[in-house]
This record gives sequence, structure tokens and C-alpha cells, in this order.
Amino acid sequence: MVQETILQHWIFTRFALPFLLIFFIVFGILEKTKLFGPDKKQLNALIAFVIGLILIGATSPTLTISNLILFLTVAIVVLFVALLLWGFVAGEKGLKFEEAPKALKWFIGIVIIVAVIIALLWALGTEVTVFETVSDFLFKSGWSKNFWTNLSFVVVIIIALVLVLRKTKEGK
Repeated sequence: MVQETILQHWIFTRFALPFLLIFFIVFGILEKTKLFGPDKKQLNALIAFVIGLILIGATSPTLTISNLILFLTVAIVVLFVALLLWGFVAGEKGLKFEEAPKALKWFIGIVIIVAVIIALLWALGTEVTVFETVSDFLFKSGWSKNFWTNLSFVVVIIIALVLVLRKTKEGK
């Protein structure tokens, strides 16, 4: 039998947490906007309390809010991982983002995005099927052998042209 903690109980997850979330958000908005005038904390709290009770009385909005909060927490963690990767690359006194060349910013950004996507796929447990599908599409399709052969010739020609043109530019 799976043991349930107080934080997993249905009363807590379906009623207490959504109520508290909406109560604090509405109270904060009313306090910041001073909609009913300054120094009206009791009125703002009472209105936020009533709105929170109305919310938990309806099932559909409560489930929608729960799903959005789950998405938000996952997005915050993914963003944190991306920023942590950037911090490892840049360092405290190392590469400042404002001073970095534009090409380097793009390269590092793309590498971080790819790393975060791979990490997210791994965390979801779908990386094997996604990588197998992409690998099958790129390397086992009927067109892939001709495509990769032609692409390798084009890359070799481009590299040769760049090397030749660079040497002629330096020689002038």
C-alpha cells in the first residue's frame, strides 16, 4: 500500500493549495493597485478570501490552475538549469555576456538550448524513443544515403574554397 503524506492528501491538493494561491495573488494585486484606497488591508483580505472560496467551489478552474502551476514549476526548473549552464560557461569574472562576440552568443545559446532539451527529454523518460525516431528518420530513410553523401561532398568543397580564398587574400 502506498503511503500518503499530508501534502498529497486530496483536501490539501484540491482545496487548500489552490485557495491559498489565489488568496495571496488577489490580495497582493489589491494591495499593490490600492483599488479600494490606501490602508484597506481588511477589505482587500476579505475580497481575496471570497474570491479564493469561489474558486475552490468550481472544479474546472481549480484543475486548470493546478495544471498551470505544475507547468510553471517545470519551466522554472528548466530555466534554472539553462541559467546554471550559462553561469558555468561565463563564470563570475570571465566572459561577460555584453562583451561576448555575437557569434559566440549564438553558439553558446544554441548549445544551452540543445542541452536543456536533451535534459528535459531525459527527465521525461522519452529520450530513447525520440532519439531512435530521429536517428531512423535521418539515417535509415530511403533518401538518407544520397543526402549524406552529397552533403559531405558539399562540405568538403566549401572547406577547400574557404582555405583557397583565405590563402589568396593573405597573399595579396
